[in-house]
Amino acid sequence: MSCEKKAAAQIVLLMAGAAMLCFGVWRGEAVTVLSKAIKLCLECVGIG
Repeated sequence: MSCEKKAAAQIVLLMAGAAMLCFGVWRGEAVTVLSKAIKLCLECVGIG
């Protein structure tokens, strides 16, 4: 694969990932993920 095609593919994938991230934040998924992460960390420490 040529260097230009590889760079174009990387840019397309980066833009797709950014779009999915923004869509998830718009739907309110960030709050859900953060709350689950906090619960998991507290369980690992033995507090929760």
